[in-house]
Amino acid sequence: MPLARGLDTLLDRAVVPGFTRIGPAVRRRLPTWPADPVPGALAGRTAAVTGASSGLGIAAAEGMARLGASLLLVVRDTEKGERVRRELLARVPGADATVLRCDVGDLDDVRRFAAELPVERLDVLVHNAGALPAERTESAQGHELTMALHVLGPVLMTDLLLPRLSGHDARVVFVTSGGMYGQRLRPDDPEYRRGDYSGTTAYARSKRAQVELMPLLDARWAPHRLGVYATHPGWADTPGVADSLPGFDKVMGPLLRTPDSGAETTVWLAAVDPRPASGGLWHDRRERPEHLLRRTRSRPGDPERMLQWVREQTGLE
Repeated sequence: MPLARGLDTLLDRAVVPGFTRIGPAVRRRLPTWPADPVPGALAGRTAAVTGASSGLGIAAAEGMARLGASLLLVVRDTEKGERVRRELLARVPGADATVLRCDVGDLDDVRRFAAELPVERLDVLVHNAGALPAERTESAQGHELTMALHVLGPVLMTDLLLPRLSGHDARVVFVTSGGMYGQRLRPDDPEYRRGDYSGTTAYARSKRAQVELMPLLDARWAPHRLGVYATHPGWADTPGVADSLPGFDKVMGPLLRTPDSGAETTVWLAAVDPRPASGGLWHDRRERPEHLLRRTRSRPGDPERMLQWVREQTGLE
């Protein structure tokens, strides 16, 4: 076991083998690989997935459907969402899936969505919606888009849905990115107004914020018995990667994970019993360190300052 754990850790710290398809190919053969969720693990449960019309979102939704979950496919484009729904039902006959519209980066639309959600009980909420804009873009409320879409909207949505998530071992999963390992938390400039804007950097900063906020959000939502997780998919072959990072996609293409492999730990966290320890960062079914580089470590009090900013912008107490 120590040797297997050491190999698993080595893959992670070396980044390239651990983040690519090599990682799960090796880890699945180790005795430390956790067991799969039992068949039907999500039967009778309802799971909502944002950004469910492409890539990792489709893969996560399908994985949970195969475990019996009733799905809420949360998308901006309902026409595309309905097409994805039909394709999903063809692959998973008998699955239950409903398409719902929400722009997660628009805080007013998040409030509308939460008020109109057509279920009384929600068991899994996967925050997968994402974007990597080439130029600085603002949300409907004037927030830098990646921070609105990856942090403000998901935190607000979860808080508003607490009455439907509370008291029955529900799980909330933030799909983050390994790119956050290159950035530190920036509560001093959360809207990226200083310096030359880089979409890649903004994306990574917002994903860093997701991870740094995990322990604080876990504590905030603990009275509701939620399991709260961040998970990064490694480097997966998705439309988002191809469109936003074409050079990376071209060079790394043969080693990129499939969307199913990238979403695998999201599905596992949603379904495995007993529930894993809450509040951390996960990858390939194991909790991982928040930092690989000393320069990205947060200053004391920075996560708390970031959460205070989030609360102020979303109007949460």
